[in-house]
Amino acid sequence: MHPNPAFRPKQLPDERALFAAVIAETGFGMVFLTTPDGPRVAHVPLLLTEAGTLRFHLALGNALTRHLDGARALAVVNGPDGYISARWYADPDQVPTWNYLALEMEGPVRRMDRAELLALLEDVSVHHEAQVAEGTPWTMDKMAPIKRDRMMDMIVGFELTVEAWRPTVKLSQNKPPEERARLIEGLKGEGKLALATLMERLAA
Repeated sequence: MHPNPAFRPKQLPDERALFAAVIAETGFGMVFLTTPDGPRVAHVPLLLTEAGTLRFHLALGNALTRHLDGARALAVVNGPDGYISARWYADPDQVPTWNYLALEMEGPVRRMDRAELLALLEDVSVHHEAQVAEGTPWTMDKMAPIKRDRMMDMIVGFELTVEAWRPTVKLSQNKPPEERARLIEGLKGEGKLALATLMERLAA
């Protein structure tokens, strides 16, 4: 994460709502843990609950699965990002950089029971199926129960209680408004609309 305190802002409107929206839209992140075998990372679908916990599942054979229960882990979700070309500045004495939004969430992890795992799988599929444009949404009850149970035997559900949020929102806050406006237009020209919209929101 970038150490500049300007990029850990508190001035964003509805900051926590923005973070929740990034997690919901991205739906995917990384969970890090130092294990007896060394540092390991798992790439996982993530679901943020109304209580502010992160739920996810791992394959039974994942390198983290047997170590996570009771451990303190770090989860990371990356939002929109993009290259900032120095050619977009009016001031020639600039260098290229990278703008991005990233969330670090740290806290203790517990293993969920089977009923909680089933609820997690149902919630994740409902959330993402609602974003598929065409066709009838897929639901868990379309599976034969015996097939579903066998597949569930091969995965483990976990819940991370977020005790520390460490966001980095690097959106050229350290540049003058007129320069930020040029960068926004440059990003739009490159098709980086999500990042450009975030920068506009920061300036609002």
